[in-house]
Order: sequence, then C-alpha cells, then structure tokens
Amino acid sequence: MVVRVLDALFPRSCAGCRAGPWPFCPDCASRLRPIEPPWCERCGNPTDRPQRTCEDCPPPSLTSMRSAFVYDGPARRAVLRLKFSGWRDVAPAFADAIASAGRVPDVDVVTWVPLARGRRAERGYDQARALAVALARVTERPARRQLRRPVSTAPQAKRSGAERRMAMHGVFRASRPAPPRVLLVDDVLTTGATLAAAADVLREAGATEVHAVTAARSIARRRRALRRPAQPAYPQAGSRPGLWLPGDPPR
Repeated sequence: MVVRVLDALFPRSCAGCRAGPWPFCPDCASRLRPIEPPWCERCGNPTDRPQRTCEDCPPPSLTSMRSAFVYDGPARRAVLRLKFSGWRDVAPAFADAIASAGRVPDVDVVTWVPLARGRRAERGYDQARALAVALARVTERPARRQLRRPVSTAPQAKRSGAERRMAMHGVFRASRPAPPRVLLVDDVLTTGATLAAAADVLREAGATEVHAVTAARSIARRRRALRRPAQPAYPQAGSRPGLWLPGDPPR
C-alpha cells in the first residue's frame, strides 16, 4: 500500500534517462549490454570462445566472478544514481537481472563489500548492501554483514590495477566467522582489486569458496555479442530511499 501511494506521488522513471518508464525505457533497454557467454568460466570476462581462465582472472581467493551488464550507457547511469542520487529502487532492479540470468551460485550467505563509515554517512546508505539484501531476497538466501571497513580509501577511478591492489591491502576486517560458501556483492567490477581484498579476509575468517557478483563490469575489450538487447527482468516495486542529489528527483 505504501509503495503504491509513493508511486502515485513520485512516479518512478527510467533509471537510465529519467524520461521513460521504470526500470529502463525501451530505448535504454535496447542499449544495455548484458554480459553473456562465451566468457571466461572463472571470472565471467567476455571472450571470443569459452575458456577456463583468462588474463583478467582475479587472485585465487575469489572462486568466481559474474556481472550483469557492461558498465556503460544506461547501466552506468543507473549505477551512478544508485550510488550518489539515492535511487535505492535500482538495487532490486539489478538484483532481479542478476538472479534471472542464473549468475548466483549455491552459497550459505550473501554479503557485500562495505563502505567506510564516513562514506556511508555522506551517501546516506551503502549501495552494495542494498544490492546484496535485494539479491538475497530474490534468491531466498540469508544476507549478513561479514565485513567491516575501518579504513577509508581515496577514490580509485584513476588508479592502475597494481595501485588499486596496493591501496586495498588491509582495508577490510572480518565482522564474524564466515560460512564455507559466501556470495560477495558489489556494484561495479573494474580490476577486481576491491573484491579480491575482501575475499582474502573472508577466506581468513573461514570461507572455502568466495563467489562475487556485481551489477556491472568495466570492460575495455568488447565483443559484438555484448550489443544484444537485454531481456526484461525487473521488478515493479521496491524500497523507497529518502535521499537524493541535485539534478535527480526523489525516488
């Protein structure tokens, strides 16, 4: 009932362009780039033919990695709205896309890459947690905090892979013992340095398998297969955030 009332007062619009219907209008949906086989079987990196590993595979602490979309166009804009503009409804939309594509392995718990306390206070919430909780709900698995982040790092966007790995060393701590099989959730996969650092700590806390999923992935080398339009796989309702930034309406 509350969701219907809020939808009437603040109708949800396209997460890609803000002009069309929720969650992606037909034009934005046609420009989404779903990541599908053929790919590296371990890390999900698109390849010209199936292969077991690739040069972009993460350290051994990560058992597997998968992402729903290429991080560009409407998917990138949707992720940025989730991170910086308080569009929490984007989280269940991405979660449903991840789950419907069969990218969720059999695990004991779903957890997330946490923000540092200061960054979380700036944004009002943790976008990776919102995504993990939504994914756990869709897949009927428990969601639980397994990590904390006492160290705040500078923005990583302009750093190389080696610089990112060095910057992430020692950033995370375990909140509790980890079960054997863990699904680690984050918003974007770039070099995998953040996920690998978090996976290292989960392994030390007891996990024997750490699988990672993200809403989107930054890919330098793209294949024609990535240009196929996405299939409709989005919920019609979700949580309602209370924060937004200038330029975006409240969601």
